[in-house]
Amino acid sequence: MPIMTSLSDVKVLITGASGFLGTHLIQRLCPISGEVHATSRTQRLTVKGGPLWWQADLENLGEVRNLLTNVKPDIIFHMSGLASAIQTVKFVLPTFHSLLTSTVNLLTVATEGGCQRVVLAGSLNEPPSEDPEMIPSSPYAAAKWASSAYGRMFHALYGTPLVIVRTFMTYGPGQDSRKLIPSVVLSLLRGESPKLSSGQWSADWIYIDDVIDGFLAAAQMPQIEGGTLDLGMGTLVTVRDLVEKLVKIVGCNMEPLFGVLPDRVLEPARKAEIRTTYEKLGWNPKVSLESGLRQTVEWYKVEHLGSTSSKSQGQ
Repeated sequence: MPIMTSLSDVKVLITGASGFLGTHLIQRLCPISGEVHATSRTQRLTVKGGPLWWQADLENLGEVRNLLTNVKPDIIFHMSGLASAIQTVKFVLPTFHSLLTSTVNLLTVATEGGCQRVVLAGSLNEPPSEDPEMIPSSPYAAAKWASSAYGRMFHALYGTPLVIVRTFMTYGPGQDSRKLIPSVVLSLLRGESPKLSSGQWSADWIYIDDVIDGFLAAAQMPQIEGGTLDLGMGTLVTVRDLVEKLVKIVGCNMEPLFGVLPDRVLEPARKAEIRTTYEKLGWNPKVSLESGLRQTVEWYKVEHLGSTSSKSQGQ
């Protein structure tokens, strides 16, 4: 399929660039893009070979205007926001503002100023649009659902050149240690039995490198504006099966403690619809679950052993 433009000719802005997806996208974009700008809530040092960092609170419309006025990006990857599926009420307002307010601010200013493409990071947690009675499973899911709805509205009413990329259960090196796969791997490497829920929940697990490939394709492919594209493997695997694979890959005798933690209510089990993604982007996942898990475990082994070694030397 034809590509809209070479990334070497464009100026790119990544919001939420210090997060899991953003960090990997930076690593891929900096060597090939003409100019990469990145936002973070905290001040970060711009170093040679890396992005140009901007400290910005996207919940503040004035800061968004200042950011886009200064950067004038051709392509925007919007990845910022509180990424947690915690269901307690205290997360409702922080998640609402972090995800929805920031998205509406960014879309408003990007529409006023113009750009080639906005790639909006969606989520598997969004209830399917064909089922209006479906209840979001968390404040995060509700805010992501609303953000995607605003994205579709901006495209339909104002012609905003937007594509929604809905990521499924992404994993890989450098993920937050509180997430399932890193927490299980690190527990096993410490010789501890990971504490888990029943393990019956199923998810569509996708390796980070494949996800970044999808984002890059979504930024460049012409005539796909207004669409929603899934990035996943298109298959469901239970948490129990996933954890048992990790135990085998790590090569330890620790028994996972299933059922110690409660299952989340309303947790959706959805697989990606990747046929449309292939038709629109020419994208298919390349990394098998087994290969992705092995690469992830090897990365955490190096990080775990390295940190252990450093502590020993310091003592």
